[in-house]
Amino acid sequence: MTETPQPQSTPSGTLSLADVEAVARAAHAHQSDKAGRPYTEHLSAVAEGVRARGGDEDQIAAAWLHDSVEDDALSEQWLEEAALSRRTKDVVRAVTKRAGEPPEAYAARILATPGALLVKEADLAHNADPARLAVLDEATRKRLTEKYARMRALLGLSGD
Repeated sequence: MTETPQPQSTPSGTLSLADVEAVARAAHAHQSDKAGRPYTEHLSAVAEGVRARGGDEDQIAAAWLHDSVEDDALSEQWLEEAALSRRTKDVVRAVTKRAGEPPEAYAARILATPGALLVKEADLAHNADPARLAVLDEATRKRLTEKYARMRALLGLSGD
């Protein structure tokens, strides 16, 4: 009988990136994106986008978890109690859209939270990837392209 591996904490007492990835993959395991692809592919791409843009471990952890509370894959209570840095939790909360929230308020919260803009930039880059959008119907593709462009403008982000 094989024992289940126990989460490994870092010297600071927080979950390792490998454990954060495993939690995110398990939480989103049964979800798919608008194109029908496994949702975990999006999480992986955003985490890699953060890494490629020079993000640190807190930001990479937040990238893995960036949609977890918003999608009800993990609860706000789980986030509060998780062995994560305060900065990772703050970034996850900053990029979590709230019901009925105007895009301007959402963008302002991201801009006001250290480390959150890089995570949202990587998220938008993957969401707006022409290859991802190409498989969607024209109306959805147009709507999402406009939505992502508007958010990039509100965040002061130019091309990718």
